Amino acid sequence: MIPYIPNTEKDQKEMLKEIGARSIEDLFDSIPRNLRLKTDLNLPSSLSEMELVNELKGLSRKNAHLDEYVSFLGAGSYDHFIPSLVDHLSSRSEFYTSYTPYQAEASQGMLQTTYEYQSLICKLFQMDVCNASLYEGATALVEAAVLAHNVNHRKKVLVAKTLHPEYRQVLTTYINKTLGLSIVEIDYENGVTDLAKLEEKINKETACVVIQNPNFFGCLEKVNEIEEITHQTDSLYIVSLDPISLGLVIPPGEYNADIAVGEGQALGGKLNFGGPYLGIFTSKKDFLRKIPGRIVGETTDKKGRRGFVLTLQTREQHIRRERATSNICTNQALNALRATIYLSTLGEEGLAKVAHLCLQKSHYAAKRIYQIPGFELTFRSPFFKEFAVKCPVSSHKINKLLWDNKILGGFELGRFYPELENSLLFSITEKRTREEIDKLTLFLEDMV
Repeated sequence: MIPYIPNTEKDQKEMLKEIGARSIEDLFDSIPRNLRLKTDLNLPSSLSEMELVNELKGLSRKNAHLDEYVSFLGAGSYDHFIPSLVDHLSSRSEFYTSYTPYQAEASQGMLQTTYEYQSLICKLFQMDVCNASLYEGATALVEAAVLAHNVNHRKKVLVAKTLHPEYRQVLTTYINKTLGLSIVEIDYENGVTDLAKLEEKINKETACVVIQNPNFFGCLEKVNEIEEITHQTDSLYIVSLDPISLGLVIPPGEYNADIAVGEGQALGGKLNFGGPYLGIFTSKKDFLRKIPGRIVGETTDKKGRRGFVLTLQTREQHIRRERATSNICTNQALNALRATIYLSTLGEEGLAKVAHLCLQKSHYAAKRIYQIPGFELTFRSPFFKEFAVKCPVSSHKINKLLWDNKILGGFELGRFYPELENSLLFSITEKRTREEIDKLTLFLEDMV
């Protein structure tokens, strides 16, 4: 929290005298007068600390939050339970106030937590290499496509239409408009990638095939069949995924994915109006020197003591810009730490239990909703914790009713998929109780 710092007129005079300025106006001498604002700023008068605290509390009360609303909204950001240990340890000052580690001798603690994060993610994904993290899931996915192009120099990227729509938008902006790569979308059938369409579009010009599993609709893709089709043309196989699903679903390393990425918010991260989040990036060891960002490694010093170093730094702050693998210059160290604490706290059994609860509760909710006359599942493919429901009335009208009763309803799929107008995508995490799910179905029954 930023502290309240009162600057009296006397304080201002003393500071100006110390730096050798006659007035505050002198501080802006370097700015040409024709570029300066000619009128006063339209700002309210200053407040005392007590008045300011009350003002901010009043503003905060205008925000809805998940302590008072029940959320069935997912679509990439999820309301999972966060053990108190995650907040407690990540809020310690040595972690919370530290900066990204440049000098290994001064940053052993941060380097060690990053190394442990990399190790845990590699084990979870069953992949060879994990970097120190990226901004969030969308940029991690984009960097994977860029890596594929840098490896095989091909210029066509096949993207499943079941990939998160906003990820597809970022991908288009990043590689189509700047690198000149073409993006070809592969349609879906029954909520999963249409394999016949994929076989029709893929060829020797394809740099990579990009899918999401579980996909945006929550459905489980046919990952083994897609792998066979992809590697027949020596294209790279890129998978974006929900790390929570790996407590139950087969990891990407086991179906021969070349690069696996994901949004790590579910691993102990809060929703926070959409960020900051955590971009997970893993790959086969073949691409070690081409991955973005950096990698922390373990070593020993001259006395044989264990230590940690920045082993690989292929970023433009450290090497010549033209040799950099990415212009992303940082990593989400604090969020990566939270993911590390979360995974360490739950362990393999705990993560598996969370995944099973998500699966069981989502299928219970789907069954209850499916029994309401007029409501039906949009797709019949197996799903993990999200499922789409075709509604007999306006999805917007349903969400308005739910909101008025302090429930965040499903994501309105018609926003990105016109053919799915009045379909809602519901997300059921381990936090949702039977009572909350039954209450949701009662409101839906009232809409018929």
